[in-house]
Amino acid sequence: MASIKIASSEFIIQQADAQHFHYAEEICKMYIESAKQRGTGIAKRTPEYVTEKIREEKAIIALHRDGRFAGFSYIETWSHGNYVANSGLIVNPEFRNKGLGADIKGAIFELSKKKYPNAKIFGITTSMAVLKMNSDLGYRPVTFSELTQDDQFWKGCQSCPNIDILTRNDRKMCLCTGMLYDPAHHEEKKFDIRKQFAKFDRWLRMKQFVLLKKFRGENSENNQSTSH
Repeated sequence: MASIKIASSEFIIQQADAQHFHYAEEICKMYIESAKQRGTGIAKRTPEYVTEKIREEKAIIALHRDGRFAGFSYIETWSHGNYVANSGLIVNPEFRNKGLGADIKGAIFELSKKKYPNAKIFGITTSMAVLKMNSDLGYRPVTFSELTQDDQFWKGCQSCPNIDILTRNDRKMCLCTGMLYDPAHHEEKKFDIRKQFAKFDRWLRMKQFVLLKKFRGENSENNQSTSH
């Protein structure tokens, strides 16, 4: 299988291998810092876990031409390989706003299709940037029922501050939006990305508003009942 490699004047984006093991600790530290800055939960990742993904040829790494770590993402499989998630997308703060995240996302997406040509590729996120990247790649927004039902995947949400919203809705919806690329139903037709994404953005914001309003209302009622 041919490896993935993209070179530009500033970065080299490629399928990670053994020569990149020593970046694992730096990658994990960056995951922690990113989660703190965004105020979101994040599934715990260890250097050993990152190293294993590299060893399994399931990771993309981006390096600056001078050798500095620039970005990373990896593949996870669920439901016996029928579902694939492109996880852990991270970009070094030094190199953000250069389009690097989209390039890494595209590379890990291509690697996923090569390694698992029949798998459904999915993800859940609240990030508008990631949603835009996914939409550009051909993902479509879906309900959680169309995603993997593997309990191990959903355990990754337990550290998220919105876990109460997810559990109260019986894992059917949350502030995150599910997106799916299904190779069996993917259409190669062209359409106006900007127009579709603008509609999707409005729908997403409305969904988040409604869910938060409902959740806060339930909490308020519970606090009143316990104070009597």
